[in-house]
Amino acid sequence: MNEHKIRQFLVAAAVSSLSILSTSMVNAQSLDEVLGVRATTTQDGRKSQTKIDEITEDTRDLLSQYKTVMKVVDGLQIYNKQQERLIAKQETEMLELNASIDQVTVIERQIGPLIERMITNLEKYVELDTPFLIAERRSRIAFLKETLDRPDVTVAEKFSQVLQAYQLENSYGSTIEAYSDVIDLDGKSRQVDMLKWGRVSLVFQTPDGEITGVWDTNADAWAILPDEFRAGVQDGIRIARKTQTVDLVKLPVPAPGE
Repeated sequence: MNEHKIRQFLVAAAVSSLSILSTSMVNAQSLDEVLGVRATTTQDGRKSQTKIDEITEDTRDLLSQYKTVMKVVDGLQIYNKQQERLIAKQETEMLELNASIDQVTVIERQIGPLIERMITNLEKYVELDTPFLIAERRSRIAFLKETLDRPDVTVAEKFSQVLQAYQLENSYGSTIEAYSDVIDLDGKSRQVDMLKWGRVSLVFQTPDGEITGVWDTNADAWAILPDEFRAGVQDGIRIARKTQTVDLVKLPVPAPGE
């Protein structure tokens, strides 16, 4: 083989080697690029997955909060409906109360004159009745008249006081009382012991027991009793004062009239 051919062979071999080396370098560079892209893609995937996980967790939290809020909303809706029913009922009651207030105003206007008439009738009754505890009963009526003109006392309280006075007058018919009093006897004032036996009999006796008398309804005056009633009146006074046991007593009783 001549020198020229040898040179051609060496050049061809060198070119072939360079070609192979260039191809290898290109392949190596491509592999690195692929591996680099894959690594980058893997890192990006991890970041994306992390973001997805965070979004998923946030979504779960938001869903839990939403459910909690919806429970509160449901409770508030039920509460609002209850309040609406309550308000409607209260409005109805307010209308009824306003109507009642209007009626009370009308009744109050009418009850004032009624109380005044009741006091007037009670006063007439006391003056026409047997004169027992007369000072106390007149004082009670005077108090009712004074209270009637007082603006600081309610109409209800005034009416209650008048009713109590009527009830007390009614109770006198079933009670026995002994008390001291001063009466006009034969033009003279005398200190006496009085005995009220219900409304059946009103008698008196002087402290020394010398004079015994009774209220004469027909004569509208005091009448002296015979001595046969002295012991009976004295025993009755003692029974009323609870210094003697209850027993039968002899008292004058007016005969029934027509």
